[in-house]
Amino acid sequence: MVNEPASLACIDGNSLAYHYSAGDGPGVLFCTGFRSNMTGKKATSLENWCQSQGQQFTRFDYRGHGKSGGNFRDLTIGDWLKDTISILDSVANGPQLLVGSSMGGWISFLAANARPEKVAGIIAIAPAVDMTKRALSNLNAEAKRELSEKGEWMRPSKYDAQGYPITKKLLDEGELHLLLPGPIGFDGPVRILHGMRDDAVPWELSLEIAAALTSNDVHINLVKDGDHRLSRPNDIQLLLRLVSSFLTSSKGF
Repeated sequence: MVNEPASLACIDGNSLAYHYSAGDGPGVLFCTGFRSNMTGKKATSLENWCQSQGQQFTRFDYRGHGKSGGNFRDLTIGDWLKDTISILDSVANGPQLLVGSSMGGWISFLAANARPEKVAGIIAIAPAVDMTKRALSNLNAEAKRELSEKGEWMRPSKYDAQGYPITKKLLDEGELHLLLPGPIGFDGPVRILHGMRDDAVPWELSLEIAAALTSNDVHINLVKDGDHRLSRPNDIQLLLRLVSSFLTSSKGF
């Protein structure tokens, strides 16, 4: 029987679905990507590993994603940042190692700025920092017309036959959360994983992020044959080694 997630109420009347495992700190908090959810291979593999080690772990769905409430079309980067902060404040116990995948990497850096006392370190997997700005600059004329006339554009996706909506509200609100060219204010340890065959977020972006971070403890791990998701068994093992290294070292990593 699959365990049903717990629920955290939001001020807008919706709720956040999450799974929390008590254990030693610092905890590990997984932040998912855009249009993803907490049942993915990276999140569940991390949960299984943390539970086997007696380590605190939390995974959750942003509003409009997975089992959380809310309409995806109504929500923005700022809303998903608020969700992450709510989980940090009300669910996770003490400082956390944030593990952020794709958009979750962007969210992790934003959350660290908002709650520096709650973030012990960051592992960013193909971090899609400033993705709304990049999306806006890559729009073709037809997409721009649809956004202007309808307020949204259905973006084709190899993961979804029908595509998914990109709203003008999402792109406009994203401008409030841009981090580059920096500085990105976080002084704790950061590890970045990025596949060099990533067709969604260019691996060169991770170099820009590393240069912009105020922390001097920043390492980048490039996986030459890795894709955007980095969910193969060897990719997962690399992620677990980085998490283990952080948790077993008093200085982090």
